[in-house]
Amino acid sequence: MVKLDIRTKSRTELVDITQLVQKTVSEQNVQNGLAVIFVPHTTAAVTINENADPTVQRDILYEINKVIPFEDNYRHYEGNSAAHIKASLFGSSETVIVENGYLQLGTWQGIYFCEFDGPRHRKVWIQIIKE
Repeated sequence: MVKLDIRTKSRTELVDITQLVQKTVSEQNVQNGLAVIFVPHTTAAVTINENADPTVQRDILYEINKVIPFEDNYRHYEGNSAAHIKASLFGSSETVIVENGYLQLGTWQGIYFCEFDGPRHRKVWIQIIKE
């Protein structure tokens, strides 16, 4: 397993980690198999979405923060309930097929680390399953 360090800069943020995951696949000399990307945090997540137009990430964060506001009479004493809810909705893992040494993502797809309680130092774990 490979453990990546991610440093976020904002309270909510989408960090494109596609190239980091591809680098891991390449360094592991994987031709065919699966790359499992896992986020071991309860206030962060991982997702796959468009990486061609950065306004998509802005729109995602804008809407998720509107639907799940930071302050909304939550009872969790740490004050980050919104981050826990967002992380649960997005999810803690993604699995991507690897073929001929490359992540098999769609033309416009990228892999994003989702920060919902930053800024922080975070981890992303990648497990490669070879065919």
